Amino acid sequence: MSDRADVMPPSTSEGKAPEMQTTTLPAGVSRNASPFLHGGEAAAIAEVLPTGQYGHGPVTDRFEQALAHYLGVDDVVAVSSGTTALVIGLQAAGIGPGDQVIVPSLTFCASVQAIVAVGAAPRFIDVDPATLRVTSNGVLDVLTPNTRAVMPVLYGGRAVGLDSIRDVLDARGILLIEDAAHAFGFRAGTGMVGSTRALTCFSFDPIKNLTTGQGGAIVPRSPEEARRARSMRLFGVAQSREEHASITSYAVEGPGLRCELSQIKAVFGLVQLEHFSTVAAKRTHLWRTYRDALSELDAAALIDVDVDRSVPFNCVVRVSAAQRDTVLEVMRGPGSGVGVHYPPNRSQPAFATWHHPVPVTDEIGQQMLSLPFHPAMSDDAVHYAVAALSQALRSTS
Repeated sequence: MSDRADVMPPSTSEGKAPEMQTTTLPAGVSRNASPFLHGGEAAAIAEVLPTGQYGHGPVTDRFEQALAHYLGVDDVVAVSSGTTALVIGLQAAGIGPGDQVIVPSLTFCASVQAIVAVGAAPRFIDVDPATLRVTSNGVLDVLTPNTRAVMPVLYGGRAVGLDSIRDVLDARGILLIEDAAHAFGFRAGTGMVGSTRALTCFSFDPIKNLTTGQGGAIVPRSPEEARRARSMRLFGVAQSREEHASITSYAVEGPGLRCELSQIKAVFGLVQLEHFSTVAAKRTHLWRTYRDALSELDAAALIDVDVDRSVPFNCVVRVSAAQRDTVLEVMRGPGSGVGVHYPPNRSQPAFATWHHPVPVTDEIGQQMLSLPFHPAMSDDAVHYAVAALSQALRSTS
């Protein structure tokens, strides 16, 4: 849908957000999320195209090195998507059939599909209603003898602090594997998300804080884990592409797929990373603008983030479950890009085998709305979205 449409804008109450006397939508408000380009991506890709080398290559290596430098880690393994990062990360860590992985039900289904893909069993866990994150006590409550890993999801870019139970998890041989698809650029403790002791997986799909068009990355915990991940991303071949191109044979040492990150996507990512501070500042300002605009709207509760440390990925509010579906419909009518992220996974038919009660998640799943949120939006677009939400809530009360 175009960002410009002949519609009547919603009115505001008591002048809290300025009423717009225009018949066009502010730029960006019709999309819930959108890529943000800095202008150099096309030229960078054009430089790679004549090389004829579109798979993994030196540019991919350079992107991995740049990511490692930014995160303050020893190594990063780039792959074709955030989902393959999770699958390879789980396999490289030794997770497989018979193992149980604790994961929140409130996440995109890719988190759960990755666990299932390696033959492990998801064990759904509830979240804190204020932050939408798993908690240390919640993890301890659902541990079983088969638990081999905990996969906290850094929803919306929020870091998950499980330091208080790391000794307990370590003593039981339970790994921490972070699904940080939303959280590139977030600070955790004294470093970045990805620089802790956890195996961390990022997504660089089109709408993420950092994008390669489509891609992902794994921050391994050791050189051996990195070696296994690199082998798995290219058919399980032990030698690098450069090595086996110059010899008469190669060794397939274990399972693997073709899911390396191409040079075309890597050079895209290098431009994005060079300008990441711009996106971080835009997202932080946008979230604070939403926070201020929503402060007078009692019928919608904003899910908070540590905005001084995070690069927010989304803007989520909770409204009455009795109103939520109608509010979404009313807002989308004139063109506001609202959505729901995400329907709880424990109710999905594909995951029925692993059903566990998650009452907080079930309640939130009926209340949550994701407001339009991406760096191309203006302050006017934020105020328009909040005014639209206010009017929709009044019209459905």
